[in-house]
Amino acid sequence: MSDAFLDHVRETLAAIDRDGLTKHERQITTPQSTRVRVGGREVINLCANNYLGLANHPALIAAATAAMHDHGYGMASVRFICGTQDLHRALETRLAQYLGTDDSILFAACFDANGALFEPLLGPEDAVISDALNHASIIDGIRLSKARRFRYANSDMGDLETQLKAARQGGARHVMIATDGVFSMDGYLAKLRAIRALADRHDAMLMVDDCHATGFVGPQGRGTPAHYGVRADILTGTLGKALGGALGGYIAGQQPVIDLLRQRARPYLFSNALPPAIVAAGLAALDIVEAADDLRARLFDNAAYWRAGLTDAGFTLLPGAHPIIPVMLHDAHRAQAMAARLFDLGVHVAGFFFPVVPKGQARIRTQINAALTRADLDQALAAFRTAGKEQGIL
Repeated sequence: MSDAFLDHVRETLAAIDRDGLTKHERQITTPQSTRVRVGGREVINLCANNYLGLANHPALIAAATAAMHDHGYGMASVRFICGTQDLHRALETRLAQYLGTDDSILFAACFDANGALFEPLLGPEDAVISDALNHASIIDGIRLSKARRFRYANSDMGDLETQLKAARQGGARHVMIATDGVFSMDGYLAKLRAIRALADRHDAMLMVDDCHATGFVGPQGRGTPAHYGVRADILTGTLGKALGGALGGYIAGQQPVIDLLRQRARPYLFSNALPPAIVAAGLAALDIVEAADDLRARLFDNAAYWRAGLTDAGFTLLPGAHPIIPVMLHDAHRAQAMAARLFDLGVHVAGFFFPVVPKGQARIRTQINAALTRADLDQALAAFRTAGKEQGIL
């Protein structure tokens, strides 16, 4: 590697740092939980996707441990060669039953699931219409396909209909609308009733990425389509958030779609199967989640309490009721400084800034979970008030 190239990389890194955009990773020395230890200090954790508090649940740990004894540590192969165990099909069947679809197919992560989805299903004669704030994995998955690409302004139903008409007028054979169920930087829910109505009016399919909803939004946590009482033709999601917090993604849908993906989805065909421990813990997580109305109620009570406390303190929040509650600071340097001071005060949060969010919309994205106590939340609110005053935000 040439010195010139390395100098170019160093200058890029220096520019990122000058702009206040360098991301720093803190090393946690405890299991993921409401309180974690970082650098010898215990801090309240408000930045994990551990919505139901299951990441360190004893039932999941027991299921994972038992699976390693019964089924081994890893598969050392892709699924169609010798990498499929009974556990994999059990989880795919269980996910489909939970989500109300014919079948599902597992991936290493939902990033891989979204990356796998579009190319096998849509060709150059087809069109995909994507919300402007969709997750990067959807954007990348669409880029990998040969389908014509259209984009509509976030949750703008007039613009969505305009793009649907443009796709049809352009002679598209099949049209798919792709949207997050919950937009992860903002905590906004997609307008799925209106989107479904437009999809039906224009003979389009609806794909929903429900990573930040499955397990805790809607009846029995079945996600945003269930919350709105509508049908999604294709659902993608993750085991890495509310369903235990490890890793693993999936696509769920009608049988012919899943069958074709099993034959043609490249991340599925060329990646190792999920380890048995992860799959067994996923099955245990679904059993807990399906019956977890108490955890869901506590989660949304905590979110409402936290949102009210931050509002009373004078912070600027994005509206909503989801457990993702962004505190808007706008400037990347300020978001970094606020997060650092909060850590000093015993609260673990992360600043979010470009390219994760648009320039000028830097924030601290707080994420609430069901395991947080009122004492945890009150302590964190006191820290936010102190840091906010010190940083000139309040």
